[in-house]
Amino acid sequence: MFFTKSIVCLLGAALAGNAFWAQPSWSENAPSPASAHTGFDILVLGARGGVQDGNLSAYMINPHGDHRAILCDAGTVVNGLNEANHLGKLTDFSKSNQTALTPAGYVLHHVIQGYLISHAHLDHIAGLAISAPDDTPKPLYGLQSTLDDLSQYVFNWHIWPNFADHGNVPFLKTYTYQPLIPTHSQPLQNTAMSVTAWPLSHSLVTSTAFLIKSGSDALLYLGDTGPDPVEKTHRLQTLWRAVASDVQKHQLKAIIMEASYDNSRPDNVLFGHLTPHWVLKSLHDLAQETGDATSLQGLTVVISHIKYTLNTGAKIQETIKRQLETENDLGVNFVIAEQGLRLHVH
Repeated sequence: MFFTKSIVCLLGAALAGNAFWAQPSWSENAPSPASAHTGFDILVLGARGGVQDGNLSAYMINPHGDHRAILCDAGTVVNGLNEANHLGKLTDFSKSNQTALTPAGYVLHHVIQGYLISHAHLDHIAGLAISAPDDTPKPLYGLQSTLDDLSQYVFNWHIWPNFADHGNVPFLKTYTYQPLIPTHSQPLQNTAMSVTAWPLSHSLVTSTAFLIKSGSDALLYLGDTGPDPVEKTHRLQTLWRAVASDVQKHQLKAIIMEASYDNSRPDNVLFGHLTPHWVLKSLHDLAQETGDATSLQGLTVVISHIKYTLNTGAKIQETIKRQLETENDLGVNFVIAEQGLRLHVH
């Protein structure tokens, strides 16, 4: 049954009056032993793009039942962990904490085993740089172009000390650069996961999509990207073609992808980003690659990187969610990322 393909369990205490949702793929429950070791847990440490410092793109991913995690982008790290702890979302991690560290410190030091950085824009790396002085040694994965940007423009002893193992001397070696070769699967050290990277077009910058696998389960994270027709590339189409078999086999448990602006944003000022219209158009392209128009029914799509706005009026998240649902003829379950949100997708 298609509706069972991607059931989402929000972990943590249920909010009163919201224990059940209209969509059968949503429920708010504590972790269930019966569902252990299936799918992935997603913890949103930072949800926004744009100007809201302290809440910028960072998604902690781990196989359900396995606390060895990877962080997809790191715009916000310690502040996101503190917010998650305040909401009670680090409780199960803290059970293993026999140290003097705070829950946030324990997760930073002992749970997060490395970083997947899609590109080196500040809203995707600020938390990485700021937390580096108190981080533990970890691999830092990215396309060579991303690692070069970090080495030349961030960890260079001018903007920030060189906490990596290449670039300007001396090397502090907190982070070990691990170049990813596009389309080649690579193990994520000290985890039960592997990753395959695909380049994405983000205006003048090459961004990255990461297909994370644990056993036969897969999760797809997209860094910032513009639509192929606007960017004049075929990078999204190439990505969809590559992951279509995971969709066909019901192994793709979720997609995390951006919608930075609402549909009122003109294409000529997208600056390498998506709107709800382009999200749906792109997901239709994915469905077409599978050869089955109903193949995405029930799939969880987490919407990331909504640009924070200083304007008064309707919340931009609500506008984007409404626009997504209006065009949603694919049966996709859209979830708007919020800081501290924790999902189990399986």
